[in-house]
Amino acid sequence: MEFFYIGKLVNTHGIKGEVRLLSNFRYKNKIFIPGFKIYIGKDKKEYVIESYRKHKNFDMLVFKGYYDINQVEHLKGCYVYINKQDLILDKNTFLAVDLIGFNVIINDKLIGVVKDVLTTPANEVLVLDNKVMIPYVKAFINKIDTNKKKIIVNDVKGLLS
Repeated sequence: MEFFYIGKLVNTHGIKGEVRLLSNFRYKNKIFIPGFKIYIGKDKKEYVIESYRKHKNFDMLVFKGYYDINQVEHLKGCYVYINKQDLILDKNTFLAVDLIGFNVIINDKLIGVVKDVLTTPANEVLVLDNKVMIPYVKAFINKIDTNKKKIIVNDVKGLLS
């Protein structure tokens, strides 16, 4: 299994086993569904989602078999992961971390190689080996070629200056 961090359980909610998750994960609609498995804590114990709802800036979850606050209270402060292989994305959709090592091209010129990904409240940011940062959003990313391991970026004014 390849675990992928998606957020942190910050509290419980009510007395019926619901938990509050803070997450900036981009593809919540693919994982916060009944029956999806998530993994919590250092030991990455498996939990199965029974229900999901959005409440303010929190993702609210109830796990199968955990219907009492006393059963989930110990999870406060724990990190939450998914098995990356369980995440089914559309053909032309990628996790930003999967782009590490890709060449970044603007106007047929190599401007750098993706070395890291920053997660911000607004979006993920690709960090290149030359410290250039490119927001991982459609306005900047034109095309991703997984076979050639390259990302074609739109020449947005001010991006490189």
